[in-house]
Amino acid sequence: MNLSKQHLAIVRAFGVAIVATVGLSACATYDDDFARINSRLDQLDSKVQGAAQSAESASQSAQQANQRLDQLEGRVQRLEAAPPRKPRG
Repeated sequence: MNLSKQHLAIVRAFGVAIVATVGLSACATYDDDFARINSRLDQLDSKVQGAAQSAESASQSAQQANQRLDQLEGRVQRLEAAPPRKPRG
């Protein structure tokens, strides 16, 4: 079976066409992959935003608690510095 140059050229062209077809058909599935990835990124983004809001709320609560502790600290120091009271009776 002796193939001529023309037959080899046809076989090569056919092979290139098959490889190109397979390569392009693989690219079509990327749209689904990108859509799935974008959906997952959107979910993660909303979770991150929710966590950031929770962290901000916790930070504000901690600041308020620290302010109350600072107010009490002065009262505690005054009570500790006051002369001891004599017991009744």
